[in-house]
Amino acid sequence: MDAYLKAAIIQGIFETLQMTFVSSFFAYVLGLPVGIILYVTAKGHLFENKAVNLFVGTIVNLLRSLPFLILLVVMVPVTRFIVGSSIGTWASIVPLSVGAVPIIARMVESSLNEVPSGIIEAATSMGASPLFIVFRFILPEAVPSLIFGAAINIATILGFSAMAGAIGGGGLGAIALQYGYYRFDKVVLWTTVAILVVMVMVIQESGSILSKKIRKT
Repeated sequence: MDAYLKAAIIQGIFETLQMTFVSSFFAYVLGLPVGIILYVTAKGHLFENKAVNLFVGTIVNLLRSLPFLILLVVMVPVTRFIVGSSIGTWASIVPLSVGAVPIIARMVESSLNEVPSGIIEAATSMGASPLFIVFRFILPEAVPSLIFGAAINIATILGFSAMAGAIGGGGLGAIALQYGYYRFDKVVLWTTVAILVVMVMVIQESGSILSKKIRKT
């Protein structure tokens, strides 16, 4: 592997990390509130509202069922409007963020559902308001599960970022496609795949360790 390809792979790692973590940030800005809404409006919960829960849940399910490659294509006009281009690292962040929102929303909802009902009942008996219960009891109690879920979600977005390379998204996915697959260079192809696998493992293991430490405190 020549120096040019090594430099391209290093640049690809940087672009992949940039796409992954920036997209994760924006996806959580949108997905966390949606997940909380799904939880609190569910049957038997603090703000039970069947209509709102059904409406939000339907949108989440529709977005979640849409294949990411199709979402990349559908989002091209929106991406071009927001960042001025439909190709490149920053252009990939838009569909990556949107595609991760429903996944994060459901993961957040699942994490909040793990909070023991006794905690909520105790807070209610003390006269705490529903919003106070959500932000001072439920969310703090769910932090270990939320962190573990975040690691899984970030690893998922990392995998999506590799697919973004198929339409000029940059990163390791683009390098694997352009320099590995199209040029029949198995060394480059499997090197990029190995790097992606290691990155996913590091992210998930880090999230697992952090979650366990917080759970013990």
